[in-house]
Amino acid sequence: MTAPSAPDGGRAPSRRALLTAAVVTPAAGLAGVLAADSPDTDTPDDGKAPGDAPALGGSPAETAEALFRPVLPAEGLVTNEYAFGRPDADDARLSRDWVVTSGSLLARWTFGWTGVPDGEPPGPDSGLHTGSSVFRLVTRRRDFGETTVRCWVYLKPPGTTDRTPARDWDGGHLWLRYHSAQELYALSFRRRDGTVVLKRKHPAPGRPADDEGLYTTLATADHALDYARWHQVSGTVSGPRDGRVRVALSLNGRKVLDAEDRDPGRLITAGGVGLRGDNTEMAFFGFTAGNHTGSRPWAEPPAEGTHR
Repeated sequence: MTAPSAPDGGRAPSRRALLTAAVVTPAAGLAGVLAADSPDTDTPDDGKAPGDAPALGGSPAETAEALFRPVLPAEGLVTNEYAFGRPDADDARLSRDWVVTSGSLLARWTFGWTGVPDGEPPGPDSGLHTGSSVFRLVTRRRDFGETTVRCWVYLKPPGTTDRTPARDWDGGHLWLRYHSAQELYALSFRRRDGTVVLKRKHPAPGRPADDEGLYTTLATADHALDYARWHQVSGTVSGPRDGRVRVALSLNGRKVLDAEDRDPGRLITAGGVGLRGDNTEMAFFGFTAGNHTGSRPWAEPPAEGTHR
């Protein structure tokens, strides 16, 4: 796998350049030189330009509470599914902030990157394969209750591998209240079929706890973001209120979906947050998550091993 190279003889770009750039090179996908990509000129309903850097809303007390703002290295492997499966191995790359249950999380100029997706399991350094045609990234922290998550994302059009044929849901998704791979909220912000979707995933009744969960669709709409451009994604989960949980998705400053989950089950409690990618090359930048005042932190540690 070819690593991204910095433009202008090795000089790293500014944060502004990263947020308004399209990363293009045939050999390595999201790698190579940065080309200017002007932000949208339309003004969102909240009055903020889509190109503005993400900022967590609310009062100073709200933004200060349990703010999660991870910092990635300048370049290299952060962690991968090899480390998830072998956390005690001497060559495992473990992260203080992130767990990758499938695929690889790499960094370049401090933004996160899936690498070029393929269907083969990665080794210790993800040098030959990334496994990122199935990309699953979640925080080690599991205390995000009433939470707003914001980040900038960049996706290339989805492809296929021998392991992963084309599916309607191929693309990028945000996770909220992640309890396990079987229990979470999934906010699909760019799918192959051009829809945006809010879903609850829950364990299948009568099946083993580690079996694949079941999805319930809470809301859906047609909204296809442009590929090969940076977009601001924001997801919010609030409640419970009278046993109900509200989930919302905003793109580039505009709310596109808002749904009330009347049967949240265990998802009334806090969990992790993260990103999922299917058959797509994805980068992200400026990831923040913060609990609103009145949230119910869940202090139990994550189940996926411990970091070093």
